[in-house]
Amino acid sequence: MPPRPKATPVAHISEPHVRVTEWRFVPGAETGWHRHEADYVVVPLADGDLLLEEPGGASRTATLKRHVPYARREGVEHNVVNANPFDFAFIEIEHLKP
Repeated sequence: MPPRPKATPVAHISEPHVRVTEWRFVPGAETGWHRHEADYVVVPLADGDLLLEEPGGASRTATLKRHVPYARREGVEHNVVNANPFDFAFIEIEHLKP
């Protein structure tokens, strides 16, 4: 299986207390495995599905709705994959610790 394309991060704000990143995905693109070191909020820019690959081989599909945010605590570890046949994007807001 060929490697997946990589999602593209676009930094909008990078301050000691907050980081705002727009993540853009072509169909099938992934973020790569990562662990969130801070609490964060995600704001989807479109309706769509993301495949969340989790440690231990588990995976699940999350259905996101345009402009409906959700929040997660630090420590989440996963790989995020665009499961849609179209481009997808969301804004991620990380609450950094000074």
